[in-house]
Amino acid sequence: MDLSSSAIDKVLICSLTPYFLEKGSVWFEENLKQILQARKTQSFFQDNTLFLEKDQKIYLYQLLRKIDEMGYEKVLEISEPGEFSQRGGILDIFPINLNYAVRLEFSGNTIENIEKLSLEVKDEKLAKEILKKKLKSQKLFSDLKGLKPGDYLVHLDHGIGKFKELTHLFRHGEISEYYVLEYGEGDKLYVPIGLERKLSRYIGFVEPKISRLGSLGWQRTKKRIKEEAEKFAKELLEIYAKREISNRPSYLIDSEIEKIVAGSFVFEETPDQIQALKDIEKDLSKEEPMDRIVCGDVGFGKTEIALRTMVKAVVSGYQTAMICPTTILAHQHYQNFKERLKKLPIRIALLSRLQNKKMQKEIINKLKEGEIDIIIGTHRLLSEDVHFKNLGLLVIDDEQRFGVKQKEKFKKIRANLDVLSLSATPIPRTLYLALSSLKSISLIQTPPVGRLPVKTFILPFSPKIIKEAIEKELKRNGQVYYLHNRVETIKEVKKFLEDMFEKPPVFAIAHGKLKEKELVKVMEDFQNKKFDVLIATTIIENGLDLPNVNTLIVADSTRLGLAEAYQIRGRIGRSHIQAFAYFLYGSHLSEKAKMRLDALKEAEELGSGYKIALKDLEIRGAGNILGKEQSGNINKVGLNLYCQMLSEAIEKMKRSQG
Repeated sequence: MDLSSSAIDKVLICSLTPYFLEKGSVWFEENLKQILQARKTQSFFQDNTLFLEKDQKIYLYQLLRKIDEMGYEKVLEISEPGEFSQRGGILDIFPINLNYAVRLEFSGNTIENIEKLSLEVKDEKLAKEILKKKLKSQKLFSDLKGLKPGDYLVHLDHGIGKFKELTHLFRHGEISEYYVLEYGEGDKLYVPIGLERKLSRYIGFVEPKISRLGSLGWQRTKKRIKEEAEKFAKELLEIYAKREISNRPSYLIDSEIEKIVAGSFVFEETPDQIQALKDIEKDLSKEEPMDRIVCGDVGFGKTEIALRTMVKAVVSGYQTAMICPTTILAHQHYQNFKERLKKLPIRIALLSRLQNKKMQKEIINKLKEGEIDIIIGTHRLLSEDVHFKNLGLLVIDDEQRFGVKQKEKFKKIRANLDVLSLSATPIPRTLYLALSSLKSISLIQTPPVGRLPVKTFILPFSPKIIKEAIEKELKRNGQVYYLHNRVETIKEVKKFLEDMFEKPPVFAIAHGKLKEKELVKVMEDFQNKKFDVLIATTIIENGLDLPNVNTLIVADSTRLGLAEAYQIRGRIGRSHIQAFAYFLYGSHLSEKAKMRLDALKEAEELGSGYKIALKDLEIRGAGNILGKEQSGNINKVGLNLYCQMLSEAIEKMKRSQG
């Protein structure tokens, strides 16, 4: 960067307040005398301006603190208005009231030189717009609700520290409130209330590294990750630009058939479901293909949105395919959809390796001839021998279980394919904000009407508790999931449970090592209430919807990750009946396991996938959407700051391309 310069005697620096951000540099020149006059008597101008002159005596560290509190961002090298950097006795700053940056050189506590740098703003209006957007973005990505001592926070200028407390300090003749952050070696940072936009929660995959205050390490890290985010933003924009080139005729507006399907829905639509359906309707009325992701908590009605969208595609003359990660899930969707569509002229079929070769061949031929409107299947749909006559819409259930290659395979069939992805891994709010200008995302966060939160108990393992929980559920004609996540000892567990009762209930076993046909049969029998308790491994995590199962007992909950435990708990309480989850643990409970279980208990209320996610699920969600390469960057600066950088990078790229 060329920073050739010319000497000046004095400089006015104004803070990043809305009042000054609205003014052009000419206004500051014309009103310099009035501003300096106002500084003598008015507290606003005393707090929000600095007037520095050559040979002036001032402590550099006090000046740096003042610049920080005036809202300027500390960086490794300045490039835009609103930034400053410091190395030794040299301070570079780009004041928002000037069209150029300045350098101040200190000798001890004296300003020895002030220079005008060659770093200039060509388009003042655009630079101010970008800065305002950046400040707004910082506010959006700073969510400090429910902050507790010990929580990690990221300060934009100083990096990751631990929140200690809120405190009051007497400064400049008045009492002000501050956030206190602790850094390495006992360093403390005081952040004034009102400057929260510089703070964000640290969310990452690892325990963060806390540095000392004032080291250059954080500025280097920030610069590197900002560059990475810009590179990633460029890749994302290229992907989406390609998609926008292809087009197709817009879909038909609401038909009679769609109204019949909507009318057969036994629940009342939630506001989020209604919004998601509107979003999809809007996507399909355009000529460029849809690529929307619907993110929602377990059991919040994503499948209903998929069904209605698929019917819309069929009515508009297209075939539609739904791909599921497991045979059980594909089978369940097929049964449910068949029931809902039985009175309508829509031809629906299932394709999985469960069917015999003859049956599979018959279905594949019908698909090719256009005699099937809706096909539901597993990875089998990706096989070379599967061809469609007129595929228009692809629905991907549990989208994080499918790789990019598999999704691209479908797009090769038809470049202008509409894609609707369903994801039960909640997407972090910050990531949603960062990507929403690019990716179409609908969030489903409101629970269905009448749904009750699952009552959760964290208890030591006890046969007495297990027996009582099973008896209580069976007394009200319900069924029970008993989770035992070891296939090799699952039969012994069945015997152990049967021996508890004089007249034992009917137990059955389900795990991933069973042949798929056996597994589907067990699940069907359970759905048809042929037995009372299903002893299963985590295979039940995958989207099964059995409203009569309202008690879950997890034998050794310490073996589950938080996200997994949360997903499994989402398998019960799927109707208006009160459900109960018992997470049991053995004699030893590690600190980490305790934290996981406490978080699960804390997130008892509905839709709290979005809260629990702060620890685990959101990170997984971020990893899924951004890919592994970005995960390391997230760890270094925290998810919120990373998303902020990504959002700013996307905005910057869009402007330069536009």
